[in-house]
Amino acid sequence: MTEVPLPGVDPAWSRTVTVASTAPVEPVPGRRRRWHVLDNADSLEAAGLVPRGTVLAVHGNPTWSYLWRDVLAAGLDPANPWRVVAVDQLDMGFSERTGLFRRLDDRIRDLADLTAELGLDDAETPVVTLAHDWGGLISCGWALEHPSVHRGTILTNTAVHHDGAERIPASLRLALAPAAHPTLTERTTAFLDVALALADPSLPADVRAAYRAPYATGERREAIRHFVADIPVPADHPSHARFERIAAGVAGMEVPALLLWGTGDPVFQERYLQDLVRRLPHADVHRFEGAQHLLPEARDIAGPVMAWLADRFGPGPARRELHVQRRATARGEHVPFTAELDERRADLGLAVVDMARASGGAGDPAVPVRASLSWADLADRVDRLAAGLVRIGVRPGHRVNLMVPPGSDLTALLYACLRIGAVVVVADTGLGPKGLTRALKGAGPDWLVGIRKALVAGRALGWPGTRISLERLDPVSRRALGVAHDVPRLLETSVRAELPAPDPDADAVVLFTSGSTGPAKGVVYTHRQLSAMRDAVRGTYGLTDGTGLVAGFAPFALLGPAMGTTSVTPDMDVTAPKTLTARALADAASAIRATAVFLSPAAISNVLATRHELDEGQRQALGLVELVLSAGAPLPEQLLEQLQELVPAATLHTPYGMTEGLPLTDVTLGTIRQAARDGAGSAVAGAGNGVCVGTAVHGAELGVTALRPDGTPVDEITTEPGVTGEIVARAPHVKDRYDRLWYTEHLSTQLPGWHRTGDVGHVDAAGRLWVEGRLAHVILSAGGVLTPVAAEHAAQTVPGAGRTAVVGVGPAGAQVPVAVVETVPRAERPGPADPLLSWAVRAAVRRATGLDLAAVLVVPEHPTDIRHNSKIDRALLAGWADSALAGGRIRNP
Repeated sequence: MTEVPLPGVDPAWSRTVTVASTAPVEPVPGRRRRWHVLDNADSLEAAGLVPRGTVLAVHGNPTWSYLWRDVLAAGLDPANPWRVVAVDQLDMGFSERTGLFRRLDDRIRDLADLTAELGLDDAETPVVTLAHDWGGLISCGWALEHPSVHRGTILTNTAVHHDGAERIPASLRLALAPAAHPTLTERTTAFLDVALALADPSLPADVRAAYRAPYATGERREAIRHFVADIPVPADHPSHARFERIAAGVAGMEVPALLLWGTGDPVFQERYLQDLVRRLPHADVHRFEGAQHLLPEARDIAGPVMAWLADRFGPGPARRELHVQRRATARGEHVPFTAELDERRADLGLAVVDMARASGGAGDPAVPVRASLSWADLADRVDRLAAGLVRIGVRPGHRVNLMVPPGSDLTALLYACLRIGAVVVVADTGLGPKGLTRALKGAGPDWLVGIRKALVAGRALGWPGTRISLERLDPVSRRALGVAHDVPRLLETSVRAELPAPDPDADAVVLFTSGSTGPAKGVVYTHRQLSAMRDAVRGTYGLTDGTGLVAGFAPFALLGPAMGTTSVTPDMDVTAPKTLTARALADAASAIRATAVFLSPAAISNVLATRHELDEGQRQALGLVELVLSAGAPLPEQLLEQLQELVPAATLHTPYGMTEGLPLTDVTLGTIRQAARDGAGSAVAGAGNGVCVGTAVHGAELGVTALRPDGTPVDEITTEPGVTGEIVARAPHVKDRYDRLWYTEHLSTQLPGWHRTGDVGHVDAAGRLWVEGRLAHVILSAGGVLTPVAAEHAAQTVPGAGRTAVVGVGPAGAQVPVAVVETVPRAERPGPADPLLSWAVRAAVRRATGLDLAAVLVVPEHPTDIRHNSKIDRALLAGWADSALAGGRIRNP
């Protein structure tokens, strides 16, 4: 084939096949052409493996079959064997140079000639196409002509249609420019060089050389020029009619489909993925955030491909069937999420209250109510908004992105969308502009409802969705921001006949995670699961009609009306919890005589830091609170003790859960103290071997899967006391799936019916769960697996030590624990800790856990996720600590 080394390719895979060509371009029909393919059939036979089917892998321009080498290797798995045939299209790779301009029709016919020669047209096992770039269009053309054997489609960064009203990507426009076209594509290696540069991380030199090997001369690059010239965008292009027929045919495909997508591709951009999703609504989708055009080089796609093939064609139920099984366990009488509104539509009592601080002045007057809605007002507003949304074209299943601050406006819009079966997309501004844009483009909402600030950001950042303004805008602003509708006009719609109730198992919301452990993930809940979340919260905490709820934690601002509570949003930016002051909390509680308060840990920290500002009346308002919940991260006992002084009549709860399922457990301060007395942890409650998060809430089940020495969990679930492992959970209110992250969902549900949380912990003899950290943050030491939370809480008991992260430094299997401490007062610069502080932290950790720290470092402030201000970016911190201890220049992490 070539003298150039081909890393990753088994020479046994390489073969040539001569095939009679029937392509229209051939001057002599039936002329035999020489193909080169990579085919693992002989390797399968040598290993005694019978393949479950064949993957027909088709490359694009200017790559060749080398692109699929990892998939060929993965097909040799004895547990899931697949024949993989990766072709070099004629005039490409190491196949014959015919000297002919082969267009789309010719290439589809070429592929059909080859599969007939290989016997795939009559295969008794399934044939699944796998394609990239322009190979996607060619493979789909082949699939539409072979419905009797084609059983599945896998597409990576490709397109089957282009809207003629839009310009093609800039790189392709340049390559097509008459003055540049021959030079960039054939006379030089420029087009090839650019394509190989679209990989992140950059390709190793030997891999780049392997891709270049078939294209060493201008003559051998002629087909690269032809491929570019055959881009069938203009309506009068020779290949345009076939292009349109294939696009229409793909929309009718009913075979299983998987779309794997690199979101950073400047050529096949997000719009092409959205087009494929519309044509293949049943497709499984996995988006690789940031991956560029050469996705098979940038990310492991062999793992997802083989997992998906096993899921769809291997033994056992398919993933969709597992979803049905999981939903079936949650079935029962379904009470719609919006039912409380229907029951209380004649109630004139307060339902939702928004707070705003007065402008100040002598005596600092009481905070006025900015907006309030009675139950009757709320029900009427929801009805009118629902009717208005239907009038402008919002339909069941449409995704609606609500970029509106928590409060009465957001509540009414949310409930209106749920009422008509629209799917609400919730991604808060705490993700930051980049993270928010990534999340919204991934979710692909059809509509965007927002305040002016959100509409301006959406215009600048390219957020998808037809624009609906929360307020009326002047004509100039409407045009500038692309606004098609506004909420005041929607409210003018007359209420029509009652709308049909959405299917309980239809999608209801897409909620995004905080992004603290990687790019934020969309979490999909059905209407049934959303209602189950409401029931779990209401049942666990006894929230009933008449409860006054201060919602300082965004999710509960939306749950309140569904539970029948009167909800007040305090004067704060709910997406920035540190903005909540003690006075704002007390004023909100006073406005509705609140008995329950939901806060995040960061909000609680700032409330305690500002409690000296409270006057006597505000302290009395907080004295009436009977229940306080803190969700987002476990709280140390010391912080809970301080909070108890502020709300002396309240029972303090710190439920454990996550965006994928909240709550899963519940614990009170009293239980934490009892756990310490029982010796389940240490003398310091919440330290020792983790943080006690209590027992499962009603309807939830918990267990752990023990960790192997390399930190990976086993497949067996146990509740045996003292076994540390990954925490798994199941409950009626656990998510349906991750949105457009098929492989992530597959990994999280490998134990059918259970959700793998990514947290590690253990169950004690009393059945209480203790969280010891994140699976991704365990320390793989020479002595075994170490978990960080116990040591962190012990370190934080040392005077002068604030928040602490214990991270592993060094290679896996030989990592050593290093504590990185925020000091009180704040350190002026990062670096090694003061010797006295270092000694005290080491001693405290050793006394509580027996762990010997290798070093103690200090930082002015830990890098954290924006939303919670409490989850430390440990991966970043571990790399920083490694560099600092290796003698590198010490900067802020």
